[in-house]
Amino acid sequence: MQNILVVVDMQNDFIDGALRTGEALSIVPEVKKKIEEFEGPVFFTRDTHGTNYPDTQEGRNLPVPHCIRGTKGWEIRAELDALRKTEPIDKNTFGSRELAEKLAVRNKEEEIGSITLVGLCTDICVISNALLIKAFLPETPVAVDAACCAGVTPESHENALKAMAMCQIKIENGGR
Repeated sequence: MQNILVVVDMQNDFIDGALRTGEALSIVPEVKKKIEEFEGPVFFTRDTHGTNYPDTQEGRNLPVPHCIRGTKGWEIRAELDALRKTEPIDKNTFGSRELAEKLAVRNKEEEIGSITLVGLCTDICVISNALLIKAFLPETPVAVDAACCAGVTPESHENALKAMAMCQIKIENGGR
Protein backbone atom coordinates (compact mmCIF):
# COMPACT_ATOMS: atom_id res chain seq x y z
CA MET A 1 0.00 0.00 0.00
CA GLN A 2 1.34 3.42 -0.96
CA ASN A 3 0.84 6.87 0.47
CA ILE A 4 0.80 9.86 -1.87
CA LEU A 5 1.63 13.53 -1.40
CA VAL A 6 0.05 16.18 -3.64
CA VAL A 7 1.81 19.57 -3.79
CA VAL A 8 -0.73 22.08 -5.06
CA ASP A 9 0.37 25.16 -7.03
CA MET A 10 3.55 26.09 -5.14
CA GLN A 11 4.35 28.62 -7.87
CA ASN A 12 6.19 31.91 -7.82
CA ASP A 13 3.13 34.05 -8.58
CA PHE A 14 1.39 32.75 -5.44
CA ILE A 15 4.49 32.98 -3.24
CA ASP A 16 6.24 36.24 -4.15
CA GLY A 17 4.69 37.29 -7.46
CA ALA A 18 1.39 38.72 -8.68
CA LEU A 19 -0.77 37.10 -5.94
CA ARG A 20 1.87 36.92 -3.20
CA THR A 21 1.08 36.72 0.49
CA GLY A 22 3.32 36.58 3.52
CA GLU A 23 1.58 33.37 4.58
CA ALA A 24 2.42 31.68 1.26
CA LEU A 25 6.07 32.67 1.57
CA SER A 26 6.18 31.44 5.16
CA ILE A 27 5.12 27.86 4.31
CA VAL A 28 7.84 27.23 1.70
CA PRO A 29 10.36 25.74 4.21
CA GLU A 30 7.67 23.48 5.72
CA VAL A 31 6.54 22.26 2.29
CA LYS A 32 10.16 21.57 1.32
CA LYS A 33 10.70 19.56 4.51
CA LYS A 34 7.44 17.65 3.95
CA ILE A 35 8.51 16.67 0.41
CA GLU A 36 12.02 15.69 1.51
CA GLU A 37 10.74 13.48 4.34
CA PHE A 38 7.78 11.96 2.50
CA GLU A 39 8.02 8.28 1.71
CA GLY A 40 6.01 7.69 -1.43
CA PRO A 41 5.12 9.29 -4.73
CA VAL A 42 4.81 13.08 -4.88
CA PHE A 43 2.55 14.76 -7.46
CA PHE A 44 2.79 18.47 -8.24
CA THR A 45 0.06 20.58 -9.80
CA ARG A 46 0.74 23.81 -11.64
CA ASP A 47 -1.90 26.50 -12.15
CA THR A 48 -1.67 27.30 -15.85
CA HIS A 49 -3.25 30.12 -17.79
CA GLY A 50 -2.81 31.52 -21.28
CA THR A 51 -2.53 35.06 -22.51
CA ASN A 52 -6.33 35.04 -22.88
CA TYR A 53 -6.66 34.92 -19.07
CA PRO A 54 -8.54 38.28 -18.88
CA ASP A 55 -11.23 36.82 -21.19
CA THR A 56 -11.89 33.77 -19.00
CA GLN A 57 -14.46 33.57 -16.22
CA GLU A 58 -11.65 33.36 -13.65
CA GLY A 59 -9.95 36.37 -15.23
CA ARG A 60 -13.14 38.42 -15.04
CA ASN A 61 -13.63 37.45 -11.38
CA LEU A 62 -9.95 37.78 -10.43
CA PRO A 63 -8.51 40.43 -12.76
CA VAL A 64 -4.87 39.77 -11.82
CA PRO A 65 -3.03 37.88 -14.56
CA HIS A 66 -1.01 35.10 -12.93
CA CYS A 67 0.63 31.77 -13.73
CA ILE A 68 0.77 32.54 -17.44
CA ARG A 69 2.42 29.56 -19.15
CA GLY A 70 6.13 30.13 -19.73
CA THR A 71 6.56 33.03 -17.29
CA LYS A 72 8.64 33.04 -14.12
CA GLY A 73 5.43 33.36 -12.09
CA TRP A 74 4.13 30.11 -13.62
CA GLU A 75 7.20 28.16 -12.49
CA ILE A 76 7.20 26.07 -9.33
CA ARG A 77 9.34 27.64 -6.59
CA ALA A 78 12.96 26.64 -7.39
CA GLU A 79 13.80 24.83 -4.13
CA LEU A 80 10.64 22.74 -4.45
CA ASP A 81 10.96 22.19 -8.19
CA ALA A 82 14.42 20.71 -7.56
CA LEU A 83 12.73 17.92 -5.56
CA ARG A 84 10.29 16.98 -8.34
CA LYS A 85 10.68 13.53 -9.90
CA THR A 86 7.80 13.73 -12.41
CA GLU A 87 6.27 16.37 -14.64
CA PRO A 88 3.75 18.63 -12.91
CA ILE A 89 0.10 18.32 -13.81
CA ASP A 90 -0.90 21.57 -15.50
CA LYS A 91 -4.43 22.69 -14.71
CA ASN A 92 -6.49 25.63 -15.89
CA THR A 93 -9.22 25.07 -13.29
CA PHE A 94 -9.13 25.14 -9.51
CA GLY A 95 -9.46 21.36 -9.23
CA SER A 96 -7.64 18.97 -11.57
CA ARG A 97 -9.72 16.16 -13.06
CA GLU A 98 -6.48 14.80 -14.54
CA LEU A 99 -4.93 14.51 -11.08
CA ALA A 100 -8.01 12.76 -9.66
CA GLU A 101 -8.15 10.39 -12.64
CA LYS A 102 -4.43 9.54 -12.33
CA LEU A 103 -4.87 8.78 -8.64
CA ALA A 104 -7.92 6.60 -9.35
CA VAL A 105 -5.97 4.60 -11.97
CA ARG A 106 -3.02 4.27 -9.62
CA ASN A 107 -5.35 3.04 -6.86
CA LYS A 108 -6.59 0.25 -9.16
CA GLU A 109 -2.98 -0.80 -9.84
CA GLU A 110 -1.92 -0.64 -6.19
CA GLU A 111 -4.19 0.44 -3.35
CA ILE A 112 -3.46 3.92 -2.04
CA GLY A 113 -3.26 4.03 1.75
CA SER A 114 -3.69 7.80 2.01
CA ILE A 115 -3.38 11.03 0.07
CA THR A 116 -2.09 14.19 1.73
CA LEU A 117 -2.35 17.62 0.15
CA VAL A 118 -0.19 20.68 0.81
CA GLY A 119 0.14 23.99 -1.00
CA LEU A 120 -1.73 27.03 -2.21
CA CYS A 121 -4.32 28.36 -1.85
CA THR A 122 -6.10 26.44 0.90
CA ASP A 123 -9.40 28.16 0.16
CA ILE A 124 -9.37 27.75 -3.63
CA CYS A 125 -7.21 25.07 -5.23
CA VAL A 126 -6.34 22.92 -2.19
CA ILE A 127 -9.98 22.52 -1.15
CA SER A 128 -11.09 21.98 -4.78
CA ASN A 129 -8.54 19.21 -5.32
CA ALA A 130 -9.17 17.59 -1.93
CA LEU A 131 -12.92 17.37 -2.61
CA LEU A 132 -12.39 16.17 -6.18
CA ILE A 133 -10.00 13.43 -5.00
CA LYS A 134 -12.53 12.46 -2.30
CA ALA A 135 -15.21 12.16 -5.01
CA PHE A 136 -13.00 9.92 -7.18
CA LEU A 137 -11.66 7.85 -4.25
CA PRO A 138 -14.33 7.96 -1.51
CA GLU A 139 -12.80 5.12 0.55
CA THR A 140 -9.23 6.47 0.45
CA PRO A 141 -8.29 8.62 3.44
CA VAL A 142 -7.57 12.19 2.31
CA ALA A 143 -5.72 14.66 4.53
CA VAL A 144 -4.50 18.24 4.35
CA ASP A 145 -1.43 19.37 6.28
CA ALA A 146 -2.57 22.79 7.52
CA ALA A 147 0.97 23.86 8.42
CA CYS A 148 1.97 23.40 4.78
CA CYS A 149 -0.93 25.40 3.33
CA ALA A 150 -1.86 29.06 3.11
CA GLY A 151 -5.02 30.75 1.96
CA VAL A 152 -5.77 34.07 0.33
CA THR A 153 -6.24 35.35 3.90
CA PRO A 154 -5.70 33.65 7.27
CA GLU A 155 -9.47 33.71 7.80
CA SER A 156 -10.28 32.07 4.47
CA HIS A 157 -7.57 29.46 5.17
CA GLU A 158 -9.28 28.58 8.47
CA ASN A 159 -12.73 28.51 6.84
CA ALA A 160 -11.47 26.11 4.16
CA LEU A 161 -9.94 23.82 6.77
CA LYS A 162 -13.26 23.72 8.65
CA ALA A 163 -15.17 22.99 5.43
CA MET A 164 -12.80 20.15 4.50
CA ALA A 165 -13.05 18.67 8.00
CA MET A 166 -16.84 18.59 7.60
CA CYS A 167 -16.32 16.60 4.38
CA GLN A 168 -14.28 13.95 6.23
CA ILE A 169 -10.90 15.23 5.09
CA LYS A 170 -8.44 14.90 7.97
CA ILE A 171 -6.77 18.17 8.97
CA GLU A 172 -3.23 17.58 10.20
CA ASN A 173 -1.11 20.01 12.26
CA GLY A 174 -4.00 22.30 13.21
CA GLY A 175 -4.48 25.74 11.73
CA ARG A 176 -1.80 28.28 10.98
